[in-house]
Amino acid sequence: MFKKYYIKNLHCGGCASKIQYEFEKISFISDVNLNFYTKTFSFTLLEKEKEKNLLNYFNNLVNSIEEGVLFEEKIDESEEKENLTSLKNSLLVFGMLFFLVGFFIKDPIYKNTVFFIAYVLSGYDILIKAIKNIFKGKFLDENFLMSTATVGAIFLRDFSEAAGVMIFFKVGDFFQELAINNSKKSIKALMKIKPEFANLKKDGIIKKVSPEDVDIDDIIIIKPGERIPLDGVIIKGSSTIDNSALTGESLPILTDIGFQVSSGGININGVIEMKVEKIYSQSTVNKILEMVEQASNKKSVTEKYITKFARYYTPLVVILSLIIAFIFPLFLTGGYTLWIKRALIFLVISCPCALVLSVPLTFFSSIGKASKEGILIKGSNYLDGLKNIGTVVFDKTGTLTKGKFKVTEIKTFNSFTEEQVLNLAQVAEYHSNHPIAKAIMEAKKNEIIEEEILEYMENPGYGISVLYRNMSILVGNKKYMNINKINIPFQEESETTIYVANDLELAGYITVSDEVKKDALQTIKELDEKGIESYMLTGDNKIIGSKIGKSLGLKEHHIFTQLLPKDKVDIFKKIKQMNKKGVIFVGDGINDAPVLALSDIGISMGKLGSDIAIESSDIVLMNDNPYQIVKALDLSQFTNKIVIQNVTLALSIKGIVMILGIFGIVNLWLAIFADVGVSVIAILNASRILTSKI
Repeated sequence: MFKKYYIKNLHCGGCASKIQYEFEKISFISDVNLNFYTKTFSFTLLEKEKEKNLLNYFNNLVNSIEEGVLFEEKIDESEEKENLTSLKNSLLVFGMLFFLVGFFIKDPIYKNTVFFIAYVLSGYDILIKAIKNIFKGKFLDENFLMSTATVGAIFLRDFSEAAGVMIFFKVGDFFQELAINNSKKSIKALMKIKPEFANLKKDGIIKKVSPEDVDIDDIIIIKPGERIPLDGVIIKGSSTIDNSALTGESLPILTDIGFQVSSGGININGVIEMKVEKIYSQSTVNKILEMVEQASNKKSVTEKYITKFARYYTPLVVILSLIIAFIFPLFLTGGYTLWIKRALIFLVISCPCALVLSVPLTFFSSIGKASKEGILIKGSNYLDGLKNIGTVVFDKTGTLTKGKFKVTEIKTFNSFTEEQVLNLAQVAEYHSNHPIAKAIMEAKKNEIIEEEILEYMENPGYGISVLYRNMSILVGNKKYMNINKINIPFQEESETTIYVANDLELAGYITVSDEVKKDALQTIKELDEKGIESYMLTGDNKIIGSKIGKSLGLKEHHIFTQLLPKDKVDIFKKIKQMNKKGVIFVGDGINDAPVLALSDIGISMGKLGSDIAIESSDIVLMNDNPYQIVKALDLSQFTNKIVIQNVTLALSIKGIVMILGIFGIVNLWLAIFADVGVSVIAILNASRILTSKI
């Protein structure tokens, strides 16, 4: 049983890692994930009988690990906002004022007293936490490092440095929290798509109800300005729908009767009546929210490594500082006072905040950025995996093409014009619901008098015959023409060639094909420029598949046609075996689900895609635009670049300053920069993703 709690009073990335580590030891839960950025704790409960009093049990445990932290089943958003005028921040401001005043006082006793007051005002909470954690036996964290370093500085009568270290540490925390809140904005903005109500129409009465209380086939009313609460089809009215929050597309969509509508969009003008086709739990908006909320549960390899690294890193630096303080004086000159001071500097420098916070924040920011662009990435592990992709395998229909037929060519014979051939075909196809018939009818609006269409006869698999204004019209495939003794003196180009005859005389043919998506060609081109190979798998016949594949710039031996679902799986396995790097599969249909599951990273189309394809995939493109794949790859590379920059920055500066500190070249001010300064720089660097143009 999957469960999720919300977290209050958690302000430290290191504390989050510590809590998760302890909860992972509990035998009756699995898939434990504590997300510091969304302030959520999720897990799978393995023993249902433990559900009773579970929240109380967890709260007692989490409070013993980190006092004041609390789990709740629901969160009050008004409480969730950080209060910048809280007592803690007010005292920090007063502490900074006392700190500045201290520099203008000449008397040493008064000077140190003022610095000490500044120290207590700014760092009292750090000291209290450190003392409580010592008694709990779980004290090797940043609270302990800062407290030990600053108390040691006071012991050595460096009151100004003790106050300065604590103040700048707290200021660094403040900027870190601002950066984290900024990164959460894009995720929170997406969460606003959740509909609050539905206008249910029953027995002529309209009642405002929760979307969860609406059933399939119920009728709901959506008024101008309201958010569409459920998926369905418009049965009355027309309007303009803003789907920007769902797909990232800024242009609104014109809708009318018969139009399929997804939940989460906003009705801009007209009043529409809609027949519900999916209950709320299966709706587009609910699936999006679930995917976004759970996205940061699947951590990248780098995040897992950093979390594990920090767990062993802090005890190691404490041991090293003890060696510097008490072992070095036995063999080196300077005495205990000198080496204790250097050990304290070493402790300040060593705090792992820059790594513990900036790396997960980078991935969190990237997932938020992607969701704003209509790219839903189900975990940072998938975002991380995109940087090692060597091949992209595409399904054709609905992925590279629109999945909608269009007339692409009209060829005439025996003195007939293109307009005459199209008009004859439209007369014959007037009553047909076949997708090809719809494409022919939509090619051009011609006036057709329905009452004059006589002797209509449809021959499945062959064609249609009608009598119209004393003309005998035949429309169909080559076999149908041959049956009616109409000679076709040439080889047809594809199975979508529709022949048109009038009074047993060939008038011409119409070629109908699936329309290639606008950005498909550019997508293949840019993938090629990145050194990524592209393949296409389709169930279409060889002529159609090859024609579309070649028009997109695909190599002939990378185009596979006439494939059944099992054939797709077999071909995909062979492609994977040939590639050392990761392989993406992009699809949208039910028959694509097995291949999506086999791929290193599966990408599905969110607008046209089937539910099972979306469930089987790791990334969902909400606007069905294949070019979003290029954007996702670029985002992954940029994210990886930021991660490398931050890890390199943190480790190199800390390493250099640590070594210099041991030799007495560094004071506490430079040490605090190596800790707080580096952390703030790394976190601001991570936040660059939110303003990037990718």
